[in-house]
This record gives sequence, C-alpha cells and structure tokens, in this order.
Amino acid sequence: MKPNQINRTALNSFRQVFKGSLIGPSDSRYDRVRRVWNSLIDRRPALIAQCTNTADVASALQFARENDLPVAVRGGAHHVAGYGVCDDGLVIDMSPMHEVQVDPENRTVRVGAGARWAEVDEATQRFGLATPGGEVSETGIAGLTLGGGVGYLRRKYGLSCDNLLSVELVSAEGRLINASETENTDLFWALRGGGGNFGIVTEFEYRLHPVGPDVNTLNPIYPIGEARQALRLWREFTAKAPEEATTAFAIWGVPAHSDIPENLHGTNVCLFDGMHIGPSDVADADFRPLRQMDGKLLDLSDRVPYVEAQRSFDEFFPENGLYYWKALFLDELSNEAIEEIVSRAEKRPNPSILVIIRHLGGAIDRVGRNETAYRHRGAQFMLSIDGAWKDPAESERNIAWIRNFWEEMQPYSNGGVYLNFSGFGEGDSDLWQASHGANYARLAKVKHIYDPTNIFRINQNIRPAEATV
Repeated sequence: MKPNQINRTALNSFRQVFKGSLIGPSDSRYDRVRRVWNSLIDRRPALIAQCTNTADVASALQFARENDLPVAVRGGAHHVAGYGVCDDGLVIDMSPMHEVQVDPENRTVRVGAGARWAEVDEATQRFGLATPGGEVSETGIAGLTLGGGVGYLRRKYGLSCDNLLSVELVSAEGRLINASETENTDLFWALRGGGGNFGIVTEFEYRLHPVGPDVNTLNPIYPIGEARQALRLWREFTAKAPEEATTAFAIWGVPAHSDIPENLHGTNVCLFDGMHIGPSDVADADFRPLRQMDGKLLDLSDRVPYVEAQRSFDEFFPENGLYYWKALFLDELSNEAIEEIVSRAEKRPNPSILVIIRHLGGAIDRVGRNETAYRHRGAQFMLSIDGAWKDPAESERNIAWIRNFWEEMQPYSNGGVYLNFSGFGEGDSDLWQASHGANYARLAKVKHIYDPTNIFRINQNIRPAEATV
C-alpha cells in the first residue's frame, strides 16, 4: 500500500486512540526517524507509529491489520538487514519505551523493548550487577536477545536469551501475553533464539549477576605477519581458558583514534580482544600469554569500569555507516581453517572490514540444544566477517567479497548461522531452516499458534507450519 492510499477516516480514528507520535512522509521528522543504523538500508514506510506503551503497540498492530499494511517492528534498529523499517507499511517503533527498572535484592531487571544496552548497563552497574548484552552498547536489547545475544559475559553467564526470565508480548491478534518458564512455555522457548517471529515483545525481564565495577580488558596488537602464529597461540589459550575470560582473535585495519599512534592508523594488524571479570591479578596472569608475543605494536589492555569496556567499540561502528556482516559457527579451529581464514583476511578489499573469531563454550554449552530455540550450544567458535565502510562506491565490491569468504568457509562450519549477523538474509527460509536445524519444525508449530497468517514476516522469517502465506 502506498502512503496516499491509507484511508483518512481510519487514520483519524487511529490518532484518537494512539498516545504516541504518528509520523508520515509529509512530517519534517520523517527522514530522520525512518533511518536505521545501517545506511545501506533506505526504506520509506507509509507510517511510523512511535509507541509510548503496550496499549499503543496493540492499537498500532490493529490499525496495520485492518488496513492491510506490512508491519516492521523497531527496537534499537541495529540489525544489519534493517528489519526495523519497511517500504509502504507501518513501522511500530518502540524506541520511546526504554525504561529500566532494577530489583537489586532479587537481582533482576525489567527493560522496555526500545532500550539499548548502554541504558541497561548504566542502571544495573549502580548496584554492581549486569546481564549479558552485546559488544556495542548502542545495540538494542530486543533484537539481540531474541536472536541469542553474544557478548563479553557469554562464557561465564551465557547468552542474553539464557538470562531471560519473562517477557510481555503483544500477539498477532493483539492480545497481551506473558511468557516465562512457567507460563506459555512453548512461546518462551521459541523467543529465546527464534527471533521476532511470534509477536511484539514490549518488555523483557533478565537475571542479573555480580560484575564489576571494574574489569580487565585485553587488547594487544601485533603485525599482520604474526597472524598465523597468534591464532594458533589463541587456539591453545581457549582450550584451557577460565570462564571468567571471554576472548576473540581478529584481523583488522587500525582505526584512526587518539589513543593510537598516527603511524599505525590504517595498518593491517592482528589482535586479541577480550574481557576478564575476575580479580585483576588473576586476569593479568590469565591474559599474560596473549600479551607477550614478540613484535607487539601496541597494547591497549587495561583495568576499566565495566560500562566503559562495554562501549569501547561504539565509535568504530557509528550510526549511518555502511555495514554488511555475516557469521558462521565452527566446532574447531583446524590448521587448515586457520590458514584459510588468515590468507583470505589478508586480502580484504578494505582494511576496515573486521574478521573476528569469538570463543564460545562455557556457560553457553551448559544449556541443552533443545532447551531454547538457540541451538548452537556445542560450537566453540564463531567466525564473523564484519564489513564497515564509508564510500557507497565500495558497497558492491565489499559485499561480494564478504559473501564469497563466508561461502568458502562453509566446509569448516556446522552449518549454523548466528541470526544477529546474517547479512541481508540471503537464502531466506532455507537459511533459517538450516540454521535452526532440528528445532525448526517446533518453531514453525509455535509460529502457527501465535502468528498463523505470518503478520510478523519482516525478520528472519519462520513460516507457520500450516501457512500458505
């Protein structure tokens, strides 16, 4: 439906019950609020409904159904594929719904679906608590959690979805539903890794853990020529790493930053990245092998407040950049895989493309494959190819290179895809089915129960088990 085809009478009636802001193409705010984090995404919705509460979400969804409008659900709008916006449809924007309520005695936190991880971290750290979030603090909580949620606390405390205690959700029919381990358990199972397929989650409740206030960070930087040796050393480190230590190996171009000597800006390097939430002396000892390789160019490792560590990558992935990310899971890092990764990463078309391997395991692996919809519990590593650039003229070349790299690494993968780093969803249902594996059939059945006509399809879509849509 085109913007000028929305029934004016229906729109006027909608305005009478909707408490938030309704923004259409003629509104001076339209171009600003329709933008998402990734500037490769440029879509023009018919209407944007900025919701102030759950009732607004329900009335917006009802308006979309009655007027046959496609629905995009927006939380933090940080997904590379731009699922938080659509062409010629209704964007249900929950960004105004970002209240954070901490219960320090019970170590829980309730968070509105429009919140970002920076807001959660700041509120919970006042009590020395945290829940696993992402690695960029401007990421929205909703999409990250529903897709799994891989962050710096993953080895000690698991994924974001593993720490989810309950949700409040508006169903496709407009009903308000609560889901937890004891209520609507099928839905709660699906929401932990199945994405935004089953309704609009308006509030999340998480378990909190003692973290901080200070943590040790790991950031030694080495010449690119040391990448093979560094990756083999890191493989040895991960085999015995304590769960308090969460690390990654990366190949990148040194960004221009005031903390980095100018002569290194733009230089291709390899590096270790990580966080240790144990005592400082223990962290120093644990990280020492990764900081003592020969030829070190720079070492930015430090003891810093947890909230500072959580936002350390924010400025390198700012809003309105050009992004394309794809990831896959690896059960092991064989010598052949190491050679393939390094040799390809050395030939990146743009130095700002980040090739990063994250260590998983630990608490993630202690949850059964069928306990949540997120099933990649046994994978020890995740390879992510994170494209970030500024010149639109590079887009076609960079995207093609990332796709090719990802495809060439498939023989080393278990076939799984991390939903939050899934490119633009190429392969659509085939990709999601392969990634969910044995859990897919159950997800499709839950989808049929809660969204039988596939209203929520602008996402990593799971088709209802009996749907023809």
